[in-house]
Amino acid sequence: MWQDNLRGIYYIALKDMRTYYLKPPSISWGIVFPVVWILAFYLRSPRAFEDLVPGLIAMTILFSTTAAEAVVINFELRIGSLERLLLAPLTFSAVLLGKVLGGAVFGLLMTTLVTIVSVVGLGLHVNVAQLALIIIPSLFAFSAMGALLCVMVREVFEAQTLANLPRFLMMFLSGVSYPISAMPQLLQYVAYLLPLTYTVDGLRHALSSSDTVLVLIDSLILIAVAVIFTAPAIKLLRRKFI
Repeated sequence: MWQDNLRGIYYIALKDMRTYYLKPPSISWGIVFPVVWILAFYLRSPRAFEDLVPGLIAMTILFSTTAAEAVVINFELRIGSLERLLLAPLTFSAVLLGKVLGGAVFGLLMTTLVTIVSVVGLGLHVNVAQLALIIIPSLFAFSAMGALLCVMVREVFEAQTLANLPRFLMMFLSGVSYPISAMPQLLQYVAYLLPLTYTVDGLRHALSSSDTVLVLIDSLILIAVAVIFTAPAIKLLRRKFI
């Protein structure tokens, strides 16, 4: 049974990549928006572009993983294709994890491209192992977040609207382009409740080859976030069929 679920997770992710992610709208939302956002801050207040690279990579992770993740489940519920997956038969957990994996893989492709261009273009020296420790759990955390937001509502437009709230909140409060230490005390407390904060912090450590322990702490927090988002998403998906 578990072998069937593993195969199901793989093929669901593969199907989503072909059907939803590898399309111009998803690619532009995953790469173009973060790049334009960072360039806007750079042009407004020019400084060393290296300081903005962690934020650029973090935003690419956030927007690429949720490019279609936040709407695809409700869309498939509407057209009836999700019900056919459950006739395979697959468990609700396998279906949800397949969706999460699809978003994470697409995010990995987009993030790898942005990271390589940034690192090579600027001649940065990075610790690849530390970078992987942050990027991989971040991909699954934000893909799971997109899936959770999707199953919380019924309509596709509701899911997209709901997803924009945490995305834009994290853009401003997670240290992407403005240091958290310079924020008012109350906003600092809010910032440390946002998962993107730990992605940005971990990326800064990885790009400066800091202590691996600091990177590992951020990584463990992001793994916990992925689990926290995934567990209720599975339960909510099950309720849609009960």
